[in-house]
Amino acid sequence: MGIVSLFLLGACNNKAEYTREAYTHNHEGDDHHDHDHDHEGENNGHSSDEITIAPEKARADGVVSTVIQPITFHQVIKTGGQVLTAQGDERTVVATVAGIVSINNKLVEGTAVGKGASLLTLSSRNMADGDPAERARIAYEMSKKEYERMQALVGNKIVSEKEFAQAKQTYENARIAYEAIAANSSSKGVNVVAPIAGYIKNLLVKEGDYVEAGTPLVSVTQNVRLFLRADVSEKYYADLHTINSANFCTPYNNKVYELKKMNGRLLSYGKSAGDNGYYIPVTFEFDNQDGIVPGAYVEIFLLSLPLPNTIALPHTALTEEQGSFFVYLQVDDEGYKKQLVTLGVDNGESIQILTGVKAGDRVVTDGAYQVKLASATSAIPAHTHEH
Repeated sequence: MGIVSLFLLGACNNKAEYTREAYTHNHEGDDHHDHDHDHEGENNGHSSDEITIAPEKARADGVVSTVIQPITFHQVIKTGGQVLTAQGDERTVVATVAGIVSINNKLVEGTAVGKGASLLTLSSRNMADGDPAERARIAYEMSKKEYERMQALVGNKIVSEKEFAQAKQTYENARIAYEAIAANSSSKGVNVVAPIAGYIKNLLVKEGDYVEAGTPLVSVTQNVRLFLRADVSEKYYADLHTINSANFCTPYNNKVYELKKMNGRLLSYGKSAGDNGYYIPVTFEFDNQDGIVPGAYVEIFLLSLPLPNTIALPHTALTEEQGSFFVYLQVDDEGYKKQLVTLGVDNGESIQILTGVKAGDRVVTDGAYQVKLASATSAIPAHTHEH
């Protein structure tokens, strides 16, 4: 009995020790868990779906946010068209005499020229008919002598009035022809000059070509005023009378041009489709303030009826993921939130926002891609230790 009593007492002591160790270990785990939970709860008060970017980092990355307010937007008809030279701003230079073309140095399409500047030379010195300037000079001098001779004789009735009138007409024609050529004649031939100041649009001949009098040689454009012709589908015919302005963008840069900022105005819209397709022309006129290339085909956004109290954002505010579009709302100094939006009409520079953003929201309008990169970085899970 004594031996049994000692055995039971030892077992009880071992059980109590084991219970104390288990209790201590469990509570140590609770402390460790509470400690980890406290760290997870930290993060400057931001929720788990927020993106955190320090203000200094945001400024360095070009992140700019704007408080959004409703504006007056416009219905948009998106189409294509072409920039054309306005009437009266382009001249075609033709050959005044027949001859061989000699193009002046550095004359290429796009070259700036002043009024009266020499463009090319026409020479006929080695041709069978000879130099037209020299022939004109000889004809002028001979007709002048004959006219002066008859002028002295007509008073004495030695020559008739009819003969004198014929001599005078011959002299005047020769004088006009000679003066027209002599003004631009040189030792190399007849110079062809620019009738207006502007730029060489088309060089219609090449070095060594033979041309007849009246052959087009060069076209010169001033590019002061330009036309914008939009080709609109017939299905929008009923809406054409509501169009008041347009935006357009060219294939050679990413800039959006606004006619209202370029002294633009609507000239006319067609009353029927063109002969070459099912499109109706709508024509605008505007100042060429930005070096726009005449003849370029452009993407056009025709502005129609106003849409008051509209939320609109610039293209730079949007990011796209698998066909869906998002913006980033700034919730505090360093916190941003990704927001799904529904898009409406696009005027080339801004897009109507149907859902997702309301008046008073602060939206990232520049640097949205940098916020997206920061979002992807923060989504990478942190390394954890397991005990």
